[in-house]
Amino acid sequence: MTMNETAGTNSVGLPLQSARTRRFSLGVPRQFTVSPDGERVLFIRTTGGTDPVSRLWLYEDGAERMLADPAALRRDDADGGAVPQEELTRRERAREMSSGVVSYATDADVRIAAFALRGELWVVRTDGTAPRRIATAGQVVDPRPSPDGSLIAYVCGGALRLVRIDGTDDRSAATPEQPEHVTYGLSDHVSAESLGRQRGYWWSPSGDALLVARVDTSMVQRRYVSDPADPERPPRVIAYPAAGTANAEVSLHLVRVSGERVAVRLPAAAGPDHPGGTWTDPAFEYVATADWDMRGPVVSVQTRDQRSVHVLSVDPATGETLPLHRAHDRAWVALRTGTPLRLPSGALVVPAQPGGDTQGLEIGGRTTPPGLEVREVLGAIGERVFFTASEEPTEIHVWSYAAGAPGDAPLRLTGVPGVHTAAVGGPTVVLDSRTPKGQTVTVLRDGARVGRIAVLAEAPVVTPRPLALKLGVRELRSSLYLPSWHRPGDGRLPVLLSPYAGHGLQLVLPVRSWWAATAQWFAEQGFAVLVTDGRGTPGRGEAWEKSVRGDRLTAVLEDQIDALHAAAARYPQLDLGRVAMRGWSFGGYLAAAAVLRHPEVFHAAVAGAAPTDRRLYDTHWEERFLGHPDVEPETYERNSLLSEAHRLTRPLMLVHGCADDNVAVAHMLRFSAALLAAGRPHTVLPLSGTSHLVTQEETASNLLLLEQDFLKKSLSR
Repeated sequence: MTMNETAGTNSVGLPLQSARTRRFSLGVPRQFTVSPDGERVLFIRTTGGTDPVSRLWLYEDGAERMLADPAALRRDDADGGAVPQEELTRRERAREMSSGVVSYATDADVRIAAFALRGELWVVRTDGTAPRRIATAGQVVDPRPSPDGSLIAYVCGGALRLVRIDGTDDRSAATPEQPEHVTYGLSDHVSAESLGRQRGYWWSPSGDALLVARVDTSMVQRRYVSDPADPERPPRVIAYPAAGTANAEVSLHLVRVSGERVAVRLPAAAGPDHPGGTWTDPAFEYVATADWDMRGPVVSVQTRDQRSVHVLSVDPATGETLPLHRAHDRAWVALRTGTPLRLPSGALVVPAQPGGDTQGLEIGGRTTPPGLEVREVLGAIGERVFFTASEEPTEIHVWSYAAGAPGDAPLRLTGVPGVHTAAVGGPTVVLDSRTPKGQTVTVLRDGARVGRIAVLAEAPVVTPRPLALKLGVRELRSSLYLPSWHRPGDGRLPVLLSPYAGHGLQLVLPVRSWWAATAQWFAEQGFAVLVTDGRGTPGRGEAWEKSVRGDRLTAVLEDQIDALHAAAARYPQLDLGRVAMRGWSFGGYLAAAAVLRHPEVFHAAVAGAAPTDRRLYDTHWEERFLGHPDVEPETYERNSLLSEAHRLTRPLMLVHGCADDNVAVAHMLRFSAALLAAGRPHTVLPLSGTSHLVTQEETASNLLLLEQDFLKKSLSR
């Protein structure tokens, strides 16, 4: 197939398909819950690759059965299944690709599931009976059955409420004193966005009490998010703690079903071993994690400067706390998903550095081996802990480890190169595997495969053909995508760098992903596309990840340039006289910085949803890297693009959603104003009605075409 034939086939096909499939996320099973006996697996999935409505499903005895279909549960006065804003946290709104049943919770035996649909509370049993709606006091958020299934807790109007499974005795368990500022049972902005703590309450194993987060946002500055294209619609008000400003006040309370309530007495500050640094704040401002196991509640708290994390046990009768573990670091203490975890023996699972630069685990006083980079703790069956980890940073595998067993060593459960994760219960492990061939979900029992859960996502019309590379002296993990039609002697190709390159996310992975398909699509249009994970990205040790403390751009850009030159030395068809960068969010920030700081290397850029003014981003995320702006103002000035606007000499397109409540559109508007004031021409593409993710079909599909057109014209000058 020639270049023109390939480009003609895919110039519209992939962008439209990616938009219709919500980046190939529709039809993918997710949110697996395995019953303690391993007999039942609950999950969420749409019915196909273009169906945007999620249903609740059960896998049992080797077969799948739908438990709840929003279409069948629709009332006459209901809409077509859209999820009300109140049902989702801000983080979920920004990332949820479907509607319908988007989350659920179960009792301890996984025989009853509760979920919110259009603000209503629904429960369904796994025995085949139909879902049943339970009348509530109002719009329902985050319903969760008690462990025995007799009660359902839910949040309504900021109050934590309880209702019996039969729909009787609906009552408030914790009522906000100031409804305009205080909530019980919900996560605050920082916890949901930066700490990864989505929940705001936790049942006791006996079901007689709950550990509840109280959030007071009265001191937090407000933001008003609106869409200029819809001026008659009132703005949405968000309590947003920007860097250096006040956070919400979060406290924990023990609330008994019978009505009694006790405050948890969290420590006020870290001890004298709290490390020093450019900015030190030993006050515990963040409730990082919380849980309630058979030994009682366990919580972890983090200081405002993020250099100390203490794990605490809570006395469920008095609310008094005792320290179980302390961690300190001069940069920041990394929070590992799934930790802390307390095993039945009382052994604690916490992050640790077993040797060298490895980020591993300590399990009951013993550590995982050096060189095994732990990513996430998935759970435990008895004393055996399941987690994901990497020996090679581009691959993530599922492991298990019982540190107390004599001579036991971590056991790797997955073998095919890719990214694997799992859910566990009893003798059952549900392996969720993404590889270059696609995604599979395999059910194992006692180590043997007993079935699969269907993945109904569409395959991209463009097949990714990445070349896996290690580039430069730092062996930068990179993927190079070349046109399938390009042959030696066809001429040199313009180069398009398409990284994310920010904290917490890798793109150079052996998986068939939406970003790989997009990179190959750009390649088919005539580009050589290079994707590189440099310093600051996960998977390569503590020093690699924390090397961006105080400077989020210099090392990251250096790695992109080094990878570019190393790739061009190996593949002479790459034309270093025509180089562009495109990216979204941090990748957009990096793309804009590339043409500002290195116009000798980069000749054009597309910057989407770029956080150009770091003071506008939230406290926990931004202060982790740059400190407090009142104490370290120079780091914010050094990492802001606004003061560098006068440097622009290359074509730059700025793209931003007007309703973005993650990276506010103010980032783009302020940067554009600075460019205009400096007399620097640039292109601005505002996306009406769009938040941080572009989910509107026409907008998402046409955006790629507009980017392609802009880049081709810019590189042809």
